[in-house]
Amino acid sequence: MSSAAHPRSLRSLVTHCGALLKGDDSVLLSGIASIASAKTGDLVFAEDEVKLDQALRSQATAVIAGEFAAAARLSKPTLIVRNPKLAFAQAAALFGQAESREGNDESAQIHLSAQIGEHTSIGPGVVIDEHCQIGNGTSIGANTVIGAKVIIGQNCRIGPNVTVNSGTELGDRVVVQAGTVLGSTGFGYVRDESGRYQLFPQIGRLLIEDDVDIGANCTIDRGALDATVIHRGAKIDNMVHVGHNVEIGEDVVIAAQTGISGSCRIGNGAVIGGQIGIGDHVEIEAGVILGSGSGVLSHKVVRGKGIVYWGTPARPLKQYLKELATLSRLSQKRISQKKEK
Repeated sequence: MSSAAHPRSLRSLVTHCGALLKGDDSVLLSGIASIASAKTGDLVFAEDEVKLDQALRSQATAVIAGEFAAAARLSKPTLIVRNPKLAFAQAAALFGQAESREGNDESAQIHLSAQIGEHTSIGPGVVIDEHCQIGNGTSIGANTVIGAKVIIGQNCRIGPNVTVNSGTELGDRVVVQAGTVLGSTGFGYVRDESGRYQLFPQIGRLLIEDDVDIGANCTIDRGALDATVIHRGAKIDNMVHVGHNVEIGEDVVIAAQTGISGSCRIGNGAVIGGQIGIGDHVEIEAGVILGSGSGVLSHKVVRGKGIVYWGTPARPLKQYLKELATLSRLSQKRISQKKEK
């Protein structure tokens, strides 16, 4: 269960979730929970009739349910919405706001030139270097290091042990989980005549727009001469690496353990599965879906909104499955021929 510092009335969720309420709107809620673990004061959600029945028989105080519940007999106050899972997430965000703390731990080291907004929370062992800007309502977890001239917007949540290097700018409502490194030096080298490598200048920036979520233990490099850009609403899972000069579009989703090489472009709304390797200078157009474990070769363009790609090198799923079927038939034929001999 997620408990709120201050209970919220069910009435306050109606407008926020765009819901139709059946029942007492003055009921107070203290948090959210699953149906199985719900206690008095909790809000749960039901996506079908079976779950609704379970929710009504649980200890939960109120329920969010789909439009199918409009004609049902309801024994608990119920918010009726088109998408109950989405509405539940929206309600959870309100409870998360209520949980936020304020104040700076006395062990935090904040440079005198840093500008710290109102209602912020800065945890123990945090280091904030010179000329940083931290927006109103932002929280920074224990032992996080914020480099010089970093800009962090309003209502961001930066977890513990995060490193934000100089040249990084975060928009509003950005979430960064524990252990992530932002704005690190890119992996770009020039080879000389003797075969030795010289680091190419990595002096660009990292720009992260509003409402981006970044998981734990990710690494996102700054640009070489220009900028690495993560556009509004992108969601990045744990242990993802983003190379220098990459541009990730709006509402892109990237699952865990994916590596994106330098100078790639990923279009708006693309879905990138887990454990995918993407070579340098790749362009993935808007709406493309890359299946887990796929590989995209350098300098390739992957096209087709809503088209699923799979395999290495990645190709449309239908083609990939046909190739697997062909290989299977050839293998079976070879086995049969051996048996005949």
